[in-house]
Amino acid sequence: MSLLVEKVTGKAGMDIAFKIRTEVFVKEQKVDADAEYDEFEDVSTHFLASLNGKPVGTARWRFTSNGIKLERFAVLKEARGKGVGQALVLAVLRDLLVHPEAQGKTRYLHSQISAVPLYQKFGFKKVGGQFEECNILHYKMELKH
Repeated sequence: MSLLVEKVTGKAGMDIAFKIRTEVFVKEQKVDADAEYDEFEDVSTHFLASLNGKPVGTARWRFTSNGIKLERFAVLKEARGKGVGQALVLAVLRDLLVHPEAQGKTRYLHSQISAVPLYQKFGFKKVGGQFEECNILHYKMELKH
């Protein structure tokens, strides 16, 4: 099994990332497409994960007034349980380690309840109570340095 995560460059990669997000969030989880795609697409750093050469996962990060938000982690159903989510989290965190403007900033995310254990493996901790986003229960999680 070959698992590769790369930073997205160019329109072709973005189209693939959007296709994965549409499949996971819009079709599978019934998130409104207008809520899934936002004004932050162009200012975010996007990633694609491929399993044996086939794109199966995506994620992004961006700067916010609260620090650095990791978001839009999506893995196609057939690729779940194969380490794709972990590889995406690791790739994003590694990218932030070498990004000069990211130093000292809080890394945080809004985790769907089912994904909390994934992020906990990397040291993220729940902050506050459950909340609903796009009709899905979430926790805010932060990674302290």
